[in-house]
Order: sequence, then structure tokens, then C-alpha cells
Amino acid sequence: MLDLLQLTGSLRAARFLWCWLPAFAWAQAPAQPEAASGFAARPALGARHFIAVTANAHATMAARDVLREGGTAADAAITAQLVLNLVEPQSSGLGGGAFLLHWDARQRHLQAYDGRETAPQSATPERFAGLTFHAAIASGKAVGTPGLLAMLAEVHARHGKLPWARLFKPAIELAEAGFPVSPRLHGLLAADPYLRRDAAAASLYYQADGSPLAVGATLRNPALAQTLRTLALSGADAFYRGLVAVEIVAAVRAAGGDLDIADLSAYRAKLRAPVCGVYRVWRICGMPPPSAGGIATLQLLGLLERTPFARAAPRSAHAIHWFSEAGRLAYADRSHYLADPDFVAVPQDALLSPAYLDGRVKLIAADKSIGKALPGELGARDARGDDTAPEHPATTHLSIVDAAGNAVALTSSVEDAFGSRKMAGGFLLNNQLTDFAFRPDENGRAVANRVEAGKRPLSSMAPTMVFDRKGRLVAVLGSPGGPRIINYVAQTLVALLDWRMAPDAALALPHFGSRNGPTELERGASADSLEPQLEALGHEVTTADMTSGLHIIVRDGRRWLGAADPRREGLAAGD
Repeated sequence: MLDLLQLTGSLRAARFLWCWLPAFAWAQAPAQPEAASGFAARPALGARHFIAVTANAHATMAARDVLREGGTAADAAITAQLVLNLVEPQSSGLGGGAFLLHWDARQRHLQAYDGRETAPQSATPERFAGLTFHAAIASGKAVGTPGLLAMLAEVHARHGKLPWARLFKPAIELAEAGFPVSPRLHGLLAADPYLRRDAAAASLYYQADGSPLAVGATLRNPALAQTLRTLALSGADAFYRGLVAVEIVAAVRAAGGDLDIADLSAYRAKLRAPVCGVYRVWRICGMPPPSAGGIATLQLLGLLERTPFARAAPRSAHAIHWFSEAGRLAYADRSHYLADPDFVAVPQDALLSPAYLDGRVKLIAADKSIGKALPGELGARDARGDDTAPEHPATTHLSIVDAAGNAVALTSSVEDAFGSRKMAGGFLLNNQLTDFAFRPDENGRAVANRVEAGKRPLSSMAPTMVFDRKGRLVAVLGSPGGPRIINYVAQTLVALLDWRMAPDAALALPHFGSRNGPTELERGASADSLEPQLEALGHEVTTADMTSGLHIIVRDGRRWLGAADPRREGLAAGD
């Protein structure tokens, strides 16, 4: 059991007591003037008993209803995720995978659930040889064994209260009755060049002339409703060993893939130890590998703690400089050392050790950018190549706290928008295997994140929870965004903890950071006006759309505050 009262690094944390912020002060602390951006904050919702924040109003309200019935955070998360499969098919669903943190308030126990996809047993490191990256994405070769449902079943068995079948009811009813197509879904359908090529997807999402369903048009998915009825009645076995499994394999093999019934029946979700560390006086916990989210976020924060970052104004060039430089070092280590720990030795403790971070921070200068950072020197350093595989941002995150104080942070994905663009049983299949290194070696050195049979690809998903010095839960958060997830989550944490922002103000901040390449500023936000100052410090600056989907809950005295990212269609609801 993880005892959150045993805070590591207490002597180091004591040096920063001057900046400790009580959890109940977030809502009262006004956003600093420098926080202005091109995004209008959505007012945070206060709730005394329970609260849910998801990427879509249908999912949020379904979760709220479950909580009103006395369901647990786990129950509500399962219900919300099933609805998201229907209304936000571009981001997540039964055909994908997920990572989940669960906080048991009574036992004061945090657990990490790994529902990441796995490569088929027939997979080899040369899996994508001869294919372009985009061709690989939209093929059966990109589809890994989906892990979401197995993980949800495991979480329900351990933490659920309401009957399994009850949790499927909202998604089934909505799939049959239909829902209005949102502007976001319409825009993504219109822009996608591959989805129309799948006959099932074309008949579901497009009109006869190939145009996408209009905004407000009613979208019904009877095939998904039937699949959900089967799963509600028969459980996860129907997905991994029954008729649904047969449909999945047929769709993958018709698209040139090699997934087999044996791969599905052998799949198991994994219970892993969360990765935790102290930032100032807070304890921050996230997902361990095969997600890089926990380690990289803690590294980035640990490096910032050793700089004057906290004294920089939120939207200043100095704040962006310190944050980007710390990000370069964290992302360099991510690409070199992190992978599925069941296949590769991951030096987790070494990467987060105070001595290691003390040495790494010396590379950060106040007046000049590092440029391209190298991974740190550890024992395995020279034996590995760096992973350059891109990771796409079609993901979703939800945060939930129930009436007993239990909490879930769940980040799930099909990888690219609409995954592999292959459908089975009314849901889209993932393309997560392209999250493996596209080339298995670099300059003759094997890449840790290369394809191997049964292996789980590296991810940046970062469901996160924050605890105060008394071990009380004070924040639940996460985001979609591909490899930028790490920056999004870390930036939100410093906005809450260092800059004392209310949650809605923190989410309206313009994004910035580096993934060990150019320093990226969010296009259309006020941060891009700082480009000349950053270039004077040696930064190569680019601007880009950064459509995060942060959904956060923070404790505010005796109530919870929930906030949804203004860049997407999310909603908070609770009582």
C-alpha cells in the first residue's frame, strides 16, 4: 500500500514552506493580470458532495447520474467512458486503451491501472518496414490488442458498487436514440482523409455524397448499441473471447493486420505502482511506464524546483524559458530510457533521484537556451538509441470524485484521430502500435521502445493526482494532446501550485514548452508575442495549435471545484 503521509524529500520540501498554498485557497486567489490569453475561462463549478468533469456534456451528465445513485468514482468513470466512445469516437473507445489512477479515500490507497494495448504475438521489430508513417496508421498493422474494457472490468471488480450492466445503460440508450453531431466532431470528420474508406464508418458518419453529417444532425449507432448490450450481459469475456473478438480480428485482418483471437484472449490489464514525488511541499503521483507521463512530469517539475521559475510572472519570457529548458531535459530522457518495463529495464529511481536532478539542472542557464538536449548519463545510456516516433493527440481525459472522496483520473485513447479508421462492432480500432519506434534501432543501437511481440508501446498519457503534506487529495487532472500532454499537465500544476491560480484561470493560460525541439507557443494566444524575447535567449520559436483537453478537480475547503478546458467541449457537473 502506498502511504501518502510518508512524504519523501521532507528536508528539501521544508526549504520551500514559504510558497506552500493551502488547498482551500485556490478559488479565492485571483488570477494574475499576466495570465490573460486568447481563451475565455469557463467558470469553475463548485460541488460539496461529488463532481465529474469530462470532454462531453452527455458523458458528464451520465456520470453525475451514477454518482447521484450512490455509485463510486469508478462506476461513474466507466459510464462516462462508454458514452464518450459514442459521442467522441475520434478520441477513445472500446477499440483503444487507457491509463487510470484510483484513490481510495477510506484506505488512503492509490493504485495505477494499465490498460495499454499490446502488440500481437506475431509482431517483430521490423513491423513497419517499407511503409510510410501515414500508411501504417491507416492499416491493420497499427492495431494493437485493445485494453480499455479489460481495465474497466478490473477497476469495477475492485472499486465498483453499482451493477456492471447499469453502467452501460446511458451509452446504449443514447446510441439507439441518437445525439446531435457537435461542431468539433463535424470538423474532424470533414478534415479526415481516411475514415471514408472504411465502409462501416462511411455509412455511419458520412452522407451518400461523401460529406460529413452536419452539425446538429442526429447520429445513431445501432451496431455499437448491440455491442454494448452484449458486453453489459456477458462481461468483458465477450469482447476478448466471444463474438466481439471475432469481429475485431476480421476487421484487422481485412486491413492487412495480424491480430489473432489468441492475442485478445491472452490480454490482461495490469495493476502497477504509481510513480510519486515531492514538488515543494506537495506530493504528485502519476502513471509509471509504459506511460512516460508520470516520470517526465515529475522530472520537469523537479528541475523547475531547482531554478527561480516560481518567481517568474506566469506569462513572462522568463517563465517560458525556465519551463522549456526543463522540458528539453525531461523529453530527452523520455525518448531514451522509457518503454514497457516488462521488456526493458527502466531506471525510474535513478531518473527521479535528487542527485541526478541536481546534476541535470546545471545544464540550464538563465540567459541562454540549451537547444537540443542529450539524455542524461546513466548505466544504460550508451546501449540505447533514441525513440523518434511521433505520438498523435486524439485522446480524452476525465476526472471524477465521488461522495466518499474516492477519485479517478482516467486518460484514454485510440491514438490518432479516429484511430486506424477501421471499425468493428460500431467502434473504431486503435492505431497505437505506431507509438512504437518506427525504426527499431538508431545508429546500430536498439531503441527501448521498439516493437516486440506482446509489448506495450510508450505513451505520454498523464492522469495525475496531487496530495498535500497531510496526505489529503487536493487535485485530480490530466489531458489529451499526444506528447504535449506532459507539458500541459506540468504547466497546469505550476499554475495551481506556484502561481496560485483558480482552476479555470489555470486552464485559460496560453500553452508553451519544448519537447526537446523548438520552443512552442500556442497560436492565437498572447504568449506568441514573446517570441522576440525568447529568440534573444537563443530559442528557436514556433507557434502551433495546442488543443489540450484538461479536465481538473481541486479541493476548495469543504467543496470541490471542477473546470473544463475552454479549447474543447467539456463540462463539469456535480452536487
